[in-house]
Amino acid sequence: MGMFSRRKFLTTAGLSTVSAIALNACSGGGEAPKTTDATTKASPDATATSTPKVSAADAPETTKAKLGFIALTDSAPLIIAKEKGLFEKYGMKDVEVLKQASWGTTRDNIVLGSEAGGIDGAHILSPMPYLIAEGKITNGNKVPMYILARLNTNGQAMSIANEFKELKITLKSDTLKDSFAKIKSGGKEVKCAVTFPGGNHDLWMRYWLASNGIDPNTDVSTIVVPPPQMVANMKAGNMQAFCVGEPWNARLVAQNVGYTAFITGEFWKDHPEKAFTMRGDWVDKNPKATKAILAAVLEAQIWCEKAENKEEMCKIIGADKWLKVPPAEILGRLQGKVDYGDGRTLDNPDLAMKFWKDNASYPYKSHDLWFVTEDMRWGYFDADTDAKKLVDKVNREDIWKEAAKMIGEEAAIPKSTSRGIETFFDGVKFDPENPSEYLKGLKIKKA
Repeated sequence: MGMFSRRKFLTTAGLSTVSAIALNACSGGGEAPKTTDATTKASPDATATSTPKVSAADAPETTKAKLGFIALTDSAPLIIAKEKGLFEKYGMKDVEVLKQASWGTTRDNIVLGSEAGGIDGAHILSPMPYLIAEGKITNGNKVPMYILARLNTNGQAMSIANEFKELKITLKSDTLKDSFAKIKSGGKEVKCAVTFPGGNHDLWMRYWLASNGIDPNTDVSTIVVPPPQMVANMKAGNMQAFCVGEPWNARLVAQNVGYTAFITGEFWKDHPEKAFTMRGDWVDKNPKATKAILAAVLEAQIWCEKAENKEEMCKIIGADKWLKVPPAEILGRLQGKVDYGDGRTLDNPDLAMKFWKDNASYPYKSHDLWFVTEDMRWGYFDADTDAKKLVDKVNREDIWKEAAKMIGEEAAIPKSTSRGIETFFDGVKFDPENPSEYLKGLKIKKA
């Protein structure tokens, strides 16, 4: 992969079988398994109705689309839109929601497109559409991409192996740097697992390490493991820490394999997380179908946000064909109830994953600007990248606004494309009006 071969991401060589399989999945394309028809049809409180809300003038150009998802709680809006008949409600009766083995597989299938056996869009790490659009993770092949919505805020965590439990590692840790240095001086590698180079979890991991005085480029080795493989790899002793979305941190604690250092709502409250993206050529060719799909996704996000729907949501997405996780292991953290696994607990719904509340669905350009700036920080984008121009090209908040109006949620449209100055756990602030100043002020960086 061009630029990543020069980076310190480990290859599968030298890792145990379980890690090798996980890492290999990141680069393999593979055919996504076909999803069967929805088994959980609309319940009485569901948002779908038997009468389509699509006028003849708004009839979609096609009723077909293939959308990818990774087995994570934040893929719920796509799964619920499928299971609750919301795609059909807006005239998209042939939408398929297909499980992807890794973010690398998602990338490969997006590059292929559905006409070549791939997918048209996906639940995705927010920086990935930018990296794909610029050819940074596709061997120079620039595939135009659009971000249509944010799927959620919050809901990720940093997990640590049990061997560090007595050190009580949290957001700010005096012992983290010394303990990692001690392992390295003993001739062993310190491995921190993330889900994709330049993706959300890589950036959370790098920011956290750097904030604690650790250079992620020189002091540790960053390895790539698909989300569903994280727990097995920690159990096999393949890493000291990992950052991933739920329910995999909760599963780690449930299996007593490690503990949670912090949840990402504590790291950066209401931070942007996954996005809903589609290929630019598909959107340009099918603008009405795009709006219909997005309307269904937004309506699913509203459904997922309601407290009374959380248990049913967990039962639906926990099924074998979706996440293949016991619903009880998804529900707790979704409600803001966190067992860190080291004696600490938390009950704070305001730090939990949000799908709609507090503008969680709106794709703020200011948030995408932070993602691009951080990818510049670590060398995934060139230091002279025009971040604002790139965000304006990929972020299609205009389509989000149209879809919101379509479902009667015009009042949910924010007044600004910027959420303003963001503050992180260490007191550092990101002003989207001056990203270069933010970048300049960071001590540990590659750029």
